[in-house]
Amino acid sequence: MTRPARIAILTVSDRAASGEYEDKGGPGAEAWLRDVVTSPVQIDRHIVPDGREVVAGKLRELTDSTAAADLILVTGGTGPAPRDLTPEAVFDVAEREYPGFGEEMRRASLREVPTAILSRQTAVSRGKTLIITIPGKPSAIATCLNAVFAAVPYCLDLLGAGWIETDPAKIDAFRPKKK
Repeated sequence: MTRPARIAILTVSDRAASGEYEDKGGPGAEAWLRDVVTSPVQIDRHIVPDGREVVAGKLRELTDSTAAADLILVTGGTGPAPRDLTPEAVFDVAEREYPGFGEEMRRASLREVPTAILSRQTAVSRGKTLIITIPGKPSAIATCLNAVFAAVPYCLDLLGAGWIETDPAKIDAFRPKKK
């Protein structure tokens, strides 16, 4: 077992960053994590305005420091609107992409809303950090994380990141059995 995981939640929203709108994505993602993750974790929330450069800059800050996050959940900015550039910013910092995350999140979301096909969720890694983009609506966050989180702890293990355990009654995280 390695050290406890450091998790960053990055809300991308012009209105939330300016204080015009209450951030619901960041608190929604944190509540989901606190309900499902049973191991000790450090969770920090951040808010930035939409924009490719500002989002990429914040992701570099969160991944490249000595206290880098092991997991970053980026909420917001993944739709088709002109200012929704979160996926582009994520790809600007990515070293590797994991398209199965986005595919599965969209598949799960399509069971609830036909516009989920417009979503551009994805996952990438940079160094030892896994970055997953998720929607900004708390119910959609839960749908997406419920669909993919069983793979997250093992992915973090493979990246050499911090340790995460989940409540198996909520998310049965997969790790291969040791021989």
